[in-house]
Amino acid sequence: MDAFVTRSLDEIRFWSRIMKEHALFLGLGFRAEDTQLIKEAKYFQGVFEDIERRSYDYTVETDPATIRQFNLEVQNAATNIWAFKRMVLGLILQCKLPGATNFPLLVDHISREANYFRNRLGELNSGTLEPLPDAIIDENVFFLRIMADHAKFIGHLLDPSERKLVEQAREFSHDFDKLVFQAIDLSSMRPQSQTVPLLSQFVDENKVSVESLRDFKKTARDLIEECRIKSIIHPLLADHVFREAERFLFILDMFDRSLSGHKVNKREILH
Repeated sequence: MDAFVTRSLDEIRFWSRIMKEHALFLGLGFRAEDTQLIKEAKYFQGVFEDIERRSYDYTVETDPATIRQFNLEVQNAATNIWAFKRMVLGLILQCKLPGATNFPLLVDHISREANYFRNRLGELNSGTLEPLPDAIIDENVFFLRIMADHAKFIGHLLDPSERKLVEQAREFSHDFDKLVFQAIDLSSMRPQSQTVPLLSQFVDENKVSVESLRDFKKTARDLIEECRIKSIIHPLLADHVFREAERFLFILDMFDRSLSGHKVNKREILH
């Protein structure tokens, strides 16, 4: 089994679905008169739906050259949706879409994820993935900020009358803001900070917080799906942020086992 093929398919299967849903959420947040933007969002939704579907036509036995070409195609699509998201962010920040419901931070957030996706595909194709100590810090800086953003979005999209849940979301936001700054501090202390004891504690502490947030997201998702709480959160968005927390936990678990000296089973990457 080729590790390059396994990793590539795992990234594409996860992130193409995420990109497809980003396009859907952007489209829902535009005003009725923003017909061109809605059309572009639907176009990207179709592009990534097709990529996601085609990714399952390949297996871990597929020729690496074929996957390398597929990666280039997907990387180009990720770059294009990243540019679209940044253009939309510019329109919002220049007050050219008054009345639209896409938060500027949300648009920035989803553009960061598109940038992460395209960069990862580039690293895979060039064979320049980061050494483990750097990957541990950089992945945590990226995902901890994503989790902090999610808590903020949930707090703002819940109905204000859901006071207890809103307060819980605010507490998660504060907790993850602190974790982001801790990760940035550890990053700025590199390479001296990259000892196994420090990195192990870093991963363990973050796992505890992410598991707690994951459970909160799961509860919120289930309550939204059952129409038991008041919010303007799309049920798919609730599931979307839950899956990203699960993804982060999967990565943290791989780091934890690597730091403990255990080999990561390549088949587990295609979970």
